[in-house]
Amino acid sequence: MQRDIFTADHDAFRDMVRAFIAKEVLPHHDQWERDGKVSREVWLAAGAAGLLGIDVEEKHGGGGNDDYRYYLVLNEEMMRAGANGPGFSVHNDINGQYLKRLLNTEQAERWLPGYCTGELITAIAMSEPGAGSDLQGIRTTAVRDGEDYVLNGQKTFISNGQLADLVIVVARTDQAAGHRGISLLMVERGMPGFERGRNLNKVGMHAQDTSELFFSDVRVPAANLLGAEGGGFIALMQNLPRERVAIGTAALASAEAMFGLTLEYCKQREAFGRPIGKFQHNRFVLAEMATELAVARAFTDKAVLEHNAGRLSNEDASMLKWWDTELCQRIVDRCVQLHGGYGYMLEYPVARAYLDGRAQTIFGGTTEIMKEIIGRGLGV
Repeated sequence: MQRDIFTADHDAFRDMVRAFIAKEVLPHHDQWERDGKVSREVWLAAGAAGLLGIDVEEKHGGGGNDDYRYYLVLNEEMMRAGANGPGFSVHNDINGQYLKRLLNTEQAERWLPGYCTGELITAIAMSEPGAGSDLQGIRTTAVRDGEDYVLNGQKTFISNGQLADLVIVVARTDQAAGHRGISLLMVERGMPGFERGRNLNKVGMHAQDTSELFFSDVRVPAANLLGAEGGGFIALMQNLPRERVAIGTAALASAEAMFGLTLEYCKQREAFGRPIGKFQHNRFVLAEMATELAVARAFTDKAVLEHNAGRLSNEDASMLKWWDTELCQRIVDRCVQLHGGYGYMLEYPVARAYLDGRAQTIFGGTTEIMKEIIGRGLGV
């Protein structure tokens, strides 16, 4: 499907990203899957290639480019390559937006250069064993003590958890203030009392280091408060739509890639003397998928342009995240079926996509939460 949302500069950037993935990611990804995390070298290579902090000011080492479509291109190409290990999107699309909006001058000078070079890998610690989508249910606390906050609590399902040098931790600084008592603290590698638990054994995305984090009387300098005390919940609500756009667009890119592979497979694989795509049922299944993807692509690209212009509503971001992630589940499932036994073999990309993509309807807010947000926006 022809897409008219990109310029020649975006196309040239896409070529560069594909070359980067071919050289720096794909030769190592199987080993990263076995290791349960990627190498720090790929982060440094991404920084050197200008793939981190694209929208960070040039004086801090970034690209100085606010055009979201460059991040979109990066995320799409990573998903089309099945490269789920490097947590660049978490670093760029999620954490980067908190840093860009909330860092003060001293903090920006301290952290942004390393953020852009890949020397400082970031994570954000929201979810807890007893609190996922309900952010108001978090129990991690940060109590002010002189020039420090004393941080105690536990986080789980934290992407980049093992590699992260800088973690945005969501904590309660005022137990009695409800959502106005939630703040964000920047916890740095090596702070006493900050421990990493196990690297979680997930269904898919095995090269992504998703971890438990523990905080026991961690003394975090007040200078590491991100934004205003008590302003954490508002910051989370402001940044979640961007996260959901990133998840939804990546899911659609994965679905399109798997459909493309499956279409070619159906043209080549023969049964009973003819290509399996020639059987009416299979041809109808392919036609249905092609149509569903085309409709989703039209809505998604329109939403991307709205987001790029700063006009995308929370409800529309939720629609995009819900629709594209659920569509990806349906598309990939049908692609596995059309591949037959080979679709169940992990050396085939469609099998890995089946496992890796399952989390898309869960992280960043479940499908059910997306529907709740959309419904509230309708006034019901």
